[in-house]
Amino acid sequence: MSLYDNPQFLEGYRQLRRTGQGINDALEIPAMDAVLAALPIAGARVVDLGCGEGGLAVRLAAAGAAEVLAVDASEQMLAAAVRHPRVRYERADVAAFDLPHGSADLVVSSMALHYVEDFVALVARVAGWLASGGAFVFSVEHPMMTAPVVAADCLVDNYADEGRRERTWFVAGVVKYHRTIGSIVATLRRHGFRLESLDEPLPTSDQVATCPHLAIHRRRPPILLISART
Repeated sequence: MSLYDNPQFLEGYRQLRRTGQGINDALEIPAMDAVLAALPIAGARVVDLGCGEGGLAVRLAAAGAAEVLAVDASEQMLAAAVRHPRVRYERADVAAFDLPHGSADLVVSSMALHYVEDFVALVARVAGWLASGGAFVFSVEHPMMTAPVVAADCLVDNYADEGRRERTWFVAGVVKYHRTIGSIVATLRRHGFRLESLDEPLPTSDQVATCPHLAIHRRRPPILLISART
């Protein structure tokens, strides 16, 4: 069963999004949209990995993408996904999902790939899906956040030891995978990608003044956002 099909986890996650207490609306979505605005979206064939309820997929369709294939493993998230005539949803495990060679112009993923164990294999598949000059844009939980073997508020530990981490987030035993920034970038380069941008979205002082819960994210970056081209 997908983590997001666990009723307790799903209710906690949706409550977080409804109340705006997470980092998505304040940090990740604006940063992702800014990177995507520099890309030729109109007429593009797009794949969204770990699409959730389809927010990013629909934004890309609205920006002129010819078609968006939005993929997620969660039955509940897809059941609630926003509908759009140029967005097609498919239930599949991102870790094993595959497409024909050269069938996409843009592959995106928003805060999902830290759940994938074999990042190297995923990058290799994405490189094959993309047409020449295609782009891969993704955000993940920042390695500063995933590094500690024992979750801690602001303590970075065990950074060099990549691999599985277990967290309590709404429920116990949530599995994520830690990778260093250097390892992520090196994997992209080995598979023919050229790094276009690397960002660590952080709240401004004004945002913290308005939303004090964001203050912790000025002490360590919560998100890593990368754009790369074939």
